[in-house]
Amino acid sequence: MLFHSLAKRPRAGAMAALLLAGSAMAGLPSHALAQDGTVDDRLAALEARLNQLESENRELRAEVERQESTQAAVPPPPPALPASANSRSNANHEGERDLVGISSEYAFAMLDHTENITTRPLVQLEAQQDGLLDSRVTFSGQVTAIANYQWTDTDDKFGYLMRHPTSANQLGDNVSEAVLHSASLAVTAEVAPRVTAYAELLYDPQQSFGRGTITSLTRNQVQLRRGWVMYGDLDATPVYALVGKMDVPFGLNDSVNPFTNSTNWHAFAALAYGAQVGFVSDGFHIRAMAVQGGSQFRSANVPVQGSSTPSRLNNFAVDARYTLDLGGYGNQIMVGASYLHGTAYCQGYPVVHFNPCADNNPGIAAYARLEYGDLDLLAEYAQTTQVWAGTQVPDPTNPLSVFEAFAPSALTLGARYGFGQRLNTGARPLHLSLEFSRFLAGPQGAPWRRQNQMVAGLSWQPLPNVNLFGEFVHVDGFVPLNFLSGGNFPDGSTWSDPDVDTNVIVAGAQVAF
Repeated sequence: MLFHSLAKRPRAGAMAALLLAGSAMAGLPSHALAQDGTVDDRLAALEARLNQLESENRELRAEVERQESTQAAVPPPPPALPASANSRSNANHEGERDLVGISSEYAFAMLDHTENITTRPLVQLEAQQDGLLDSRVTFSGQVTAIANYQWTDTDDKFGYLMRHPTSANQLGDNVSEAVLHSASLAVTAEVAPRVTAYAELLYDPQQSFGRGTITSLTRNQVQLRRGWVMYGDLDATPVYALVGKMDVPFGLNDSVNPFTNSTNWHAFAALAYGAQVGFVSDGFHIRAMAVQGGSQFRSANVPVQGSSTPSRLNNFAVDARYTLDLGGYGNQIMVGASYLHGTAYCQGYPVVHFNPCADNNPGIAAYARLEYGDLDLLAEYAQTTQVWAGTQVPDPTNPLSVFEAFAPSALTLGARYGFGQRLNTGARPLHLSLEFSRFLAGPQGAPWRRQNQMVAGLSWQPLPNVNLFGEFVHVDGFVPLNFLSGGNFPDGSTWSDPDVDTNVIVAGAQVAF
């Protein structure tokens, strides 16, 4: 305080010092002035001292004026606004969050059609935990464009299932395409602490259930592919729950291929309305889902009073898996098993998707995945617990013979190896993959006996949200679901054929934002 008082009044301070010095001199006796020197010497010393004080005061005054001018140029900070009670920053961490944002790494994981098939809610919760969703609302999108050439040894029959295998789209013994395979838009919103809303729009004319060709308006529609409201926060509780339209927790259904889905996915990946609850802790991930009855969007069907009307929650699924950490970077093994009370393989003859069933046909699945170093191995098996009524039909070539009813199954075995300099995420940018998958739908000798698929793939992922890929695919057999065992020809025969060979060369890009 003394420094500031003197600094603001430097001249007054100097005068005070001078008067004080003069008073002191005036009060001294003459013999004291002459004790150590002459009066002139003492006056000279005092004058030097006063000059030094004056110089110091000038410097202090200049410093004060500089500080005052600097403070005047900088406006005072505005008063702090109160934090929102609903903000994640107020609940979980310090700092304000943006209202709207994007996360390309999260978008690729959520919208990729080859991996995380049944675990997208967990992917969302882990993204929140890892800070990938640092905005209240996150917009996501993906676009997949492909070019391919396909050839077959049987006119109009192409067994490749990444587009619907019908003669309405594929004529002759070869086809070629340069098309938009799919596009998605999604929004993830944290609407309240621990409450997340999610909605995903999908455009996929090549795999749409609409009638006509891929340029027909009936197949060029946008659908709400998935959507839910979920309660969960892995930092606070190992339990989460959601209600909406989602993938049923049955099987793994993932693929090591960069683009082509496995036969297990085509045969057993279920999409339905329902309510799901999950538990995640110490390597365990356990889920149960109440599934809407009737014929659902994919691979789930339990009749409601003998109809396909989805007016009861009379279907359900349970899944349990355990992941063991093997030490080292990302080394782990995961094993799991599932049960679905009502699969799609319950219709009688003729088999037509979404038709009602007389009774449900449950399904079981077991799967495992090993990630060790740069190697990724995958194995999965699924089948129904009862025979499929629609596969028991007379042999049109032998009136005295009947094909026995069969319990359909699917098997997938895959391997993928990564190489190249690791990205910032720790992943390898280049991957070679090889996968075999098989669908068995009938007894030995039945035209709809089986369809095998072999895929060799090469993938380059220079960024976590960009995947450039190429594949060679060989499909052995032609077994479309609709009219699988016949019923669409006057003599009752089927268009299924186990001897049809289809080959495909496909290249494309999948990008997310």
